Amino acid sequence: MTRYKPLDLCCGTPDSTLARRRQFLKLSALFTTAGALPLLQAGRLAHAAQPDAPVRIGYLPITDATPLLIAHHNGLFEKQGLQVEPPRRFRSWAQIVEAFLSGQVNVVHLLMPMTIWSRYGSQSPAKVVAWNHTEGSCLTVLPEINTAADLGGTTVAIPFWYSVHNIVLQAMLREAGLEFINEGEPTKQQVKLVVMSPGDMLPALGSKRIAGYIVAEPFNAKAEELGVGKVWRFTGDVWRNHACCVVTMHERDLQERPEWSQKVVNGIVEAQAWVRGHREETVDILARNNPAAYTPHEASTLARVLLPSAERDAAYAQSGAIRHPDWQEQRIDFRPYPYPSYTEKLVELLKSTYVMGENAFLQNLDPAFVARDLVDERYVRKAIDAQGGLAAFGIDGGYTRSETFEVN
Repeated sequence: MTRYKPLDLCCGTPDSTLARRRQFLKLSALFTTAGALPLLQAGRLAHAAQPDAPVRIGYLPITDATPLLIAHHNGLFEKQGLQVEPPRRFRSWAQIVEAFLSGQVNVVHLLMPMTIWSRYGSQSPAKVVAWNHTEGSCLTVLPEINTAADLGGTTVAIPFWYSVHNIVLQAMLREAGLEFINEGEPTKQQVKLVVMSPGDMLPALGSKRIAGYIVAEPFNAKAEELGVGKVWRFTGDVWRNHACCVVTMHERDLQERPEWSQKVVNGIVEAQAWVRGHREETVDILARNNPAAYTPHEASTLARVLLPSAERDAAYAQSGAIRHPDWQEQRIDFRPYPYPSYTEKLVELLKSTYVMGENAFLQNLDPAFVARDLVDERYVRKAIDAQGGLAAFGIDGGYTRSETFEVN
């Protein structure tokens, strides 16, 4: 049994290490009842003072945020008759969670495991209303890493403990017979896991302070472009059609402003349908040279993520980054329906995944209850119907499915 001690964020300069530790501790505090209370009180006051608040989007500049940004850029909220403010870009999960809990923003994308921690760790009145995307993440490693055993004795970065990235990575490490630690020097049978912000991962890999990272795009694509890393495995090749970031809204808006909430979800779902048929335009909209300045990423990097490539997929299948080509997974896709089976499987996996911070609440969570209580699917179902049904998102089946999680 691996013994866990306080996280040692040693992969960077002293200043960046301290900053990351502060961000982690801050977010950990937010997801406790006592830590969240002042922000929740501020949020209630803000709502009371401004019950007709416009759409206020909070996001991180990663491809996970694509539907929120496209909905804004294409005027899809205004099309629904809503007022909307320019989306607010945040640098860290701690910042976006703080802004959401305090009522500064009312529509955000969050890591799905983070919403579980938020609702049941801090009793935050937040609800998942839709998936924001599927897939969209990879494990990227140094070019000289050729086998799973090569990761032994190295450090690998994750974006947060409560993330699908952490779940998938730990499953792969266990399958390879490797243990993981979070402080000290790893042996050849161990991998050290550290939490890093996505923007810090690429420089750390380039300077070989870490051997790899598992994170959202386009940071994996950028490592490929620069030649400092290679995609070792796509998370969607382990957990088929999995969600990563989800659309999260305040429960009070869903209860007190149902018409407004429906229109918000309508705009986001329409954006997902649009992106599926306009991937090249989406690249141009999200690129750094677009006047909207949504992200700092080059169009060429975004294109590797958003534009399908049979040639690259064949190379990934040959290298082992794709082991289930018959799944025909997109590098990132947009399917908004939040399947209950996914939430149930996620809760089950979290129970057997090491997550740092307050996590005692996890063991008492009933997966079926979480699927009903955390997710409000009323609005997304209507929005999907308005787009012509699930077929508009490449889904042949209905509103139920079986989860497929295969490391090999």
